Amino acid sequence: MTLDDALAALRDLIEPGRAEGQAKYHKQSREVLGVPNPALNDLTKIWRQSLTVEERVALADQLWKTDIFEARIAAAKLLTQARIRPDDAVWTLIQRWVPEFDSWAIADHACMAGQKRLMADSTRIADVESWTRSDHLWTRRAALVITLPWTKQNHPKPQDLEIRDRVLDWAATYVDDPDWFIQKAVAWWLRDLSKHDPARTRAFLTTHGDRMKPFARKEAGKYL
Repeated sequence: MTLDDALAALRDLIEPGRAEGQAKYHKQSREVLGVPNPALNDLTKIWRQSLTVEERVALADQLWKTDIFEARIAAAKLLTQARIRPDDAVWTLIQRWVPEFDSWAIADHACMAGQKRLMADSTRIADVESWTRSDHLWTRRAALVITLPWTKQNHPKPQDLEIRDRVLDWAATYVDDPDWFIQKAVAWWLRDLSKHDPARTRAFLTTHGDRMKPFARKEAGKYL
């Protein structure tokens, strides 16, 4: 499949009158086509089934480079799959995208693809740790979003608990950051963790909660 074929397929799914509202909601200055998310899901599922891993990586790279809103989301969805072999090229491409994140929707879809690759090889957490020291807001935020699977395990293994504590250490360095998106990301991580590991969540909030923004502290403790 060529890039032109893929873009033509995307444009066939445009819902008239949708683009303007999407651009405003997502605060996009890039081109927005107006394709509903369910349609993107169906299309990228077909692509995943019909293309090799190598072809998918190449197409995802090309789609991302168009800088079209839905094309970037489609690029991420094209690589969102639990089992991909080999997957080193997928992980490399996702890492290349991270410094270009500039909005939550695109970043979150790319991080969902990245979550699958981290769960497939947890040693990649070392790559993510370097993101926490970035000057780029969205890169720092991505370190928490991409590690969200470690908040959801009911029966974590010892190595999973080590990662859980490692990410909490990252979050502790974020609590003094006044940016809303960073505070929200910390709150999101803690809120999800509280459903499966309330003790660790309470311990974090006892130590660091008074330095969080009030809205973030409230969100983090929502289920405690």
